[in-house]
Amino acid sequence: MNKNMPIGIDDFKELREGYYFVDKSRFIKQLIDGHSKVTLLTRPRRFGKTLTLSMLDWFFSLQKKEMSRHLFRDLDIETAGETYMEQRGGYPVLFVTFKDLKDLTWKQMVNSLRLLISDWCVANDKVMACPAIDPELKQRFLNLKRCQGNLSEMQRSLALLMTLLKTAFGRPVILLIDEYDTPIQQAWEGGFYKECITFMKQLLGSALKGNENLHFSIMTGVLRIAKESIFSDLNNLDVCSVMSDNYADIIGFTAAEVKKMAYDLGEKDALDDIKTWYDGYRFGHCEIYNPWSVINFFRNGQVGDYWVNTSGNGILRILLQRADAERTASLQGLLQGNTETVTLNERVIYSDIGSDKSALYTLLLTTGYLTISQASPIRRNRYELRIPNKEIKDIYGREILNYLAQGLRADNFDDLFDYLFRGDVERFTQSLQHILRRVISAYDAANKESFYHGFMLGMTALFLGSDYTVESNRESGYGRFDLAIFPHDIRRSGVILEFKVADNEKELENKADEALIQIEKRQYVTAFEKRHIHTVWKYGIAFCGKKIYCKVKA
Repeated sequence: MNKNMPIGIDDFKELREGYYFVDKSRFIKQLIDGHSKVTLLTRPRRFGKTLTLSMLDWFFSLQKKEMSRHLFRDLDIETAGETYMEQRGGYPVLFVTFKDLKDLTWKQMVNSLRLLISDWCVANDKVMACPAIDPELKQRFLNLKRCQGNLSEMQRSLALLMTLLKTAFGRPVILLIDEYDTPIQQAWEGGFYKECITFMKQLLGSALKGNENLHFSIMTGVLRIAKESIFSDLNNLDVCSVMSDNYADIIGFTAAEVKKMAYDLGEKDALDDIKTWYDGYRFGHCEIYNPWSVINFFRNGQVGDYWVNTSGNGILRILLQRADAERTASLQGLLQGNTETVTLNERVIYSDIGSDKSALYTLLLTTGYLTISQASPIRRNRYELRIPNKEIKDIYGREILNYLAQGLRADNFDDLFDYLFRGDVERFTQSLQHILRRVISAYDAANKESFYHGFMLGMTALFLGSDYTVESNRESGYGRFDLAIFPHDIRRSGVILEFKVADNEKELENKADEALIQIEKRQYVTAFEKRHIHTVWKYGIAFCGKKIYCKVKA
């Protein structure tokens, strides 16, 4: 058993020959037993979609038959029997990926597409030796290979390559399409969505719809794009989303697979931490761990935010920018551990994201920022969603705060909490005032105690991490405190915060005094005494719009 972790390895042969491998070859058996003409698997990024298609390529590819036998030795597909292994190397395979198409303009993307199609032609250049291929088709192939094809020829390139492969090998083609929606998402963010969707509809439609050269196709992506989409005319498409039971355990690691990895790699004592940080996804009825993060944990020997640092979070930022105050408040509630009940619509239309709540939450679900709490809906298309794990909570909260407080740095918040725990009320007030000025402008709901309470709770829950427990509206003494911060190390200081809202700025100081009196009178410090925390800073904080007044007492 090789214990090297396959960080960034998405070629099946390279992985099998030099790295630890989690056996997913049962997927091959499932496809042989029965498959749809076109299957779309939608999963979050970095969950192993490319590797999954590479495995299919190496198994089914007639072009790679002589090099692939040893790659499946002792795997599930081999133990399934010779009937299945006889399918190895049985079909010409065309494997294409769009994952690197991230251009900023349509002109740049057309140039990238032209080069990409040329690469496809170079990789399949041997078909040109077949004497049965029509000379006119050969000329079109050469135009594309030399980057001389026009837009119409480019749109028909996949269909052309499939015709050539079928003619050369005498068998229908298996078409594998990886990350089909990457250029579409990029086009949406870049403002050339219409041009891109028109091109992709023709490119993929000509290959997938009514094509006699197609045996079957497996596509991967993050989401299904609907209405004016490439699939509007495709009636043979089987969509297997994160809410579907079909192939639910194929992409991502199951709990059993993670447990086996932990025992194989001598990390069984870390299973609880791995679960807290990287588990929590539900695909259909199947519990799934984030494979990228799990692999990185075993490589580095410690938990951390691995998945969230692999690329930008453009979708989440744009969604937050387009969300109204009510929805943004809901997202903060999710950060605090709440669920959000929404109607989901898997036929996402990008243009609806700003106005359609179901589109917004569907996209957060399919991109991996939320997961369903239960596989079965509460009622038709109505689901409870939650943040899956600690890793996603970190990035989720960070992006929310980045949106709410644009232009602020992380150290602005770190400084705030340094002052808070030192009882430095003057600097704490200045720092909180600075942050609040940027937050208020994002809301119409300012000057309500619930708003200030929610913001302070979300901020503390995000930045204080695992060294503190943050509690809100809990009974202590003779009442309920607004917010309390309990250190796990009882030698550190704890904090009680009580919030009041003033009708005008002249009332701010009196309201802060009122908050402090309430802390003392109702003996909120009782909760700290029960935990043997002896140093407690008591803060009375009054708000009025963008203005605040803070008082502290030890």
